[in-house]
Amino acid sequence: MPALSLAPAFSFITAFSRISPAQPIRTLIRTTGYKLRPPRPLPFSPTIRQRQEAVLVSGVAGVHQAANILHEQRKGPVPTIVLGGFIPDATEQVFLMRGFLLKHGSIYYLNYPQHGFSIDLLFAQLDDLVEELSTLHGQSPVIFSVSFGAGLVMEWLKRARRAGRHIDLRGLVLISPVACVEDLLAPGDAKPTTLLGRAIKPYVDPHKLPDHTTVDKSRAIFTKMFESGAQNKESLRMLMTRGELSQLRGAVMNTIRTIQPAGACERVQALRLLEMPSSYFSQTLLPLSDAPALILYAEKESSVIADHSPTRFVLESAHRAYFPQSQHKIITNHRGSPVQHASLIFHCFNFLPVISAFYRTIKNSKVLRSSASRR
Repeated sequence: MPALSLAPAFSFITAFSRISPAQPIRTLIRTTGYKLRPPRPLPFSPTIRQRQEAVLVSGVAGVHQAANILHEQRKGPVPTIVLGGFIPDATEQVFLMRGFLLKHGSIYYLNYPQHGFSIDLLFAQLDDLVEELSTLHGQSPVIFSVSFGAGLVMEWLKRARRAGRHIDLRGLVLISPVACVEDLLAPGDAKPTTLLGRAIKPYVDPHKLPDHTTVDKSRAIFTKMFESGAQNKESLRMLMTRGELSQLRGAVMNTIRTIQPAGACERVQALRLLEMPSSYFSQTLLPLSDAPALILYAEKESSVIADHSPTRFVLESAHRAYFPQSQHKIITNHRGSPVQHASLIFHCFNFLPVISAFYRTIKNSKVLRSSASRR
């Protein structure tokens, strides 16, 4: 496959190098902390593997379709499990938020495989990881999910509910949820109206099988989406150093470059398996979880989510039917460029106050429950 051009990034980094080296105080604090304890996600080898082993033995999925789980260990009481969107990996999705999340506990990143994807195996890995945290560490995690990852989490919870299983979670964060293919491709539209819709349309065409050319076009679209955020030099100067920018872009471009046709196709096929949330609006399947939930959309979702997104409609109008302890908010930016779909990198500090308040709430609720149980 032809390699993607890196010229836009190099020209951007050159422009960035001409900006004053003075950084805002929060960037200085973060980078100083990283010098003492640099970011170092390490491979995680689970002790509890029963569910994923059962999926592998059944032949439903192969080991090449397993998510790559990385972790950063901390002693805090609230671990976080991160599931990203189609692109980038979970490790890059929370690139600027990892320091905040680590103040509360360990982070577990589920990076999707490059050579395949299995929704059954991913859910089995999630089940095993949540059980391990509960059984071996006495902790219930927050599931932090973004875009396609948020849709996967909703499907995971729905399947557990349908099976009569209760999943013990500390909380749920769902950012710009994409929970069905209709969120990206509006039924009846002759052409996709969004960039991501253009990227996945060829994969759902019943008359044509996707090939290397299809994957290359998808790569170009995802590259364009990333680069469009990276053009705001003033914002980036406030967010990260030149070294961080180079590291981030290298990781994101590597993910885009190395995903194989099978991996791309199977991710989209997993999206097609997700049911529209309105289709399971019933007392037998709802609520999906009684854990506190934070549902966040960006003020400008139009480049990714279709105008009449079914998921957005139900989560705006009936989110407490799905998650009784939920909050729904729109993230805005009054001092610069509008907040885009799942823009946790380029609009990190617009998202962070709301997410920080949510983590404080679930931490305080745990303290209150513990005090009540001792009475």
